[in-house]
Order: sequence, then C-alpha cells, then structure tokens
Amino acid sequence: MTNRKPHTYPNPDLLVTRDNRPRWNQPETRRHGFHNFYRLPRYTMSVRSAEVLDIKTNINENIGSRSDVLNMTKNEFFSGMAVIKNKELIFESYARDFNSSHPHLAMSVMKMTLNLIIGDLVTKNLLDPQKKVKHYIPEIGSGYAEATIQQVLDMDLENDYSEDYSDMFADVFLHEVCWGWRLSTEKNPETSQKNFLRNISTKNGEIKNYSSYANYKSANTEVLAWIAEIVSGRSFMDWIIDIVEASGIEGNWYMSTDREGFPAFSGGVSLNTRDMARFGQLYCRYGRGVNNLQISSKKYIEETIKRKSLPLDKRKNPPNYSNQTFTNGTWIGHGGYGGQFLLVNPDTGISVSFFSVLTNRTAMDYAYLEDMVKMMESIALDY
Repeated sequence: MTNRKPHTYPNPDLLVTRDNRPRWNQPETRRHGFHNFYRLPRYTMSVRSAEVLDIKTNINENIGSRSDVLNMTKNEFFSGMAVIKNKELIFESYARDFNSSHPHLAMSVMKMTLNLIIGDLVTKNLLDPQKKVKHYIPEIGSGYAEATIQQVLDMDLENDYSEDYSDMFADVFLHEVCWGWRLSTEKNPETSQKNFLRNISTKNGEIKNYSSYANYKSANTEVLAWIAEIVSGRSFMDWIIDIVEASGIEGNWYMSTDREGFPAFSGGVSLNTRDMARFGQLYCRYGRGVNNLQISSKKYIEETIKRKSLPLDKRKNPPNYSNQTFTNGTWIGHGGYGGQFLLVNPDTGISVSFFSVLTNRTAMDYAYLEDMVKMMESIALDY
C-alpha cells in the first residue's frame, strides 16, 4: 500500500484557460455550457413545486408566422421561446438541440427574484429602502456601506466592482469562483460570497453614480439577498421554495450556490422555457402564487413599473432599471448575459420567455437584444 496521492486532473469544465474563461463559457463550447449549466457548477441546489400551474395548449398560429418571430427563432443562437397568456400556452418553439423540458441558464433574468423578496419585506415594513446598507450589514465594506437600499435596487451607485463584459478580468467574472463556476487560481482564490462582498471598496473614495443611467453591477443583487436574509430571519432556501411554489413550475429550479449555501441570485438559475414563463405569470398576478401565497404586493410591483428611475444604459430609448427589473412603464422583465430575456405585461396577462446562446467573444450583442425585446414587447401587447 502506498501513501502517494493518486493522479488527478483539474475539472475540465471549470478550469480557467484561454481568455481567462472556463471551458463552459468559451465561445465554441458556450452553447453546451448554457444548456447543461444545471449540472456544471461545483455547488448546486434544486427545488421543485408541489403544485404545478396547469397551462392548456392553445397555440396562436399568427405568432409563429410573424417575421420577427421567424428571425429570432430560426437563427443559430436560438434555444427556446414560450408565451403564456394567463393559463394558456399560446406559442412555443425550440431549436433542434433543445426541448420544452430541458433547463437553460437564465443568467441575470432571475435578478427579478430579489424584486419580489425586497418587495415583500418593504410591503411588510421590515425593510426601509432609504436606510443605508451599513444599517443592516455593519461589516460591509466601503463599496456599499454608505449606499441606500434604493440605490442598490436601482443600480445607482459606484464602487470598484466592474462588470464590463469585454474585459475578461472584470470582477463579474472573478466573482464566479465563489459559486464554483470556475476553479480558483493563485490570483483569484475561492472565498465565500459574503467575504467577497465585504471586500468591495469605493472607487475614488465615494459611491455616487455620476452617469445619467444605471451602473449595472451583479454584486448589488447579492448584497440585497444578504440584507433580506438578515432582515427576515429566514434562510435563502425558504425564500427560494416560496418563489418556486408560488410560480407553480413543473420542472426543477436549479440554482448554484457558494460552499456556504449562499445562492447566486444574480444569475445562477437554470430552468426550462415554459417554467420561466410560469415564473413570469407571478407578475401577471402581482405576486399572488398558485398556492395563494402572496410574495411582494400589487402596490410594490405597480410602483416598480411606473416609478421614475434611470435608463438602463446610454442606447436610444432603453428600458429603465427599477428595483432589480427592466421596465418601460408597461411591461416588466429582465435580460441575461448570453441572450436571455423574460418580459411580462400584467395588463394583458402575457409572459414571454426567451433563451438563446450568443457565441461571440463577449456573449453580448445589443442590436440582437433590441430586436428580441421589440418582438417580445409586441407579442405581449398584441395577443
């Protein structure tokens, strides 16, 4: 018998290689990565709903024949799309290598979960959006200590956390080591999410956002989740179960976490296309679950949609960023890295989910995303 360590090798899916990326997010393997992400991270939890929202299939052929729908569903990036109106599935389409039951990485779309959670706490007067982060997390670092909760909700602050998708060494990518999305390196050692957030500092000694649009940072979402845990006295798992049960999803809600069990609320959920539309229906019902559990409130969701907030970015006529959601004053939703979007129009009762995988270097294409949102907005209004 020998005491020598057996030969091992680094997990090839998660090993950081070319362009400071793990294999699952290399352009040539990204499609496989997004389609299989539910089983790729080192730490993942899974939740299913006891009661499933029953949706009847009643396909509207007019949707599938639209030129914008054909353009978005017949290209090389497309994975899946579903449209639910109240309790009817009125359209769905899938790529040849995808199907209705297969989970897909939703990325930042699921920042919307924090809109519901924070809305619930504000509605119950357990959280004051005008108080500073340090009031709830005394040990937080200078990057968030002086920011109000509302600033964090609206992505309206500055600190040294960077989210430039063209910079492969941006903090948004280095953050991934916390959740086991990539293996640690000497320069980027693994740490807990809370420790990572504590160490975010101010930029030039202040947190004011001097731009005229939102300053998008995924770390903001995780800070809000931490605050929610403290204020509510509830575990992250309790919140996730409530959201899953209220949505009445049929498949699994896969969610990556750090090694302490802190979920990646900012982008770690994988679920199937119909189920993301089912989640969207929770907004059509203004937070009323299929099990009659109320998460957030009609007042908070309506205020999120109607209130004045900063434009998402400097493009012409972008949606506004309000309380961890995108909105144009009528619809509410969120986009996700790589080509994901959920758009909900509570007035018409329509939720539209869209999954795709962009394979360019940055996994972002704003013209493509604009076309996607225009299509979804029109469908949610016209049917």
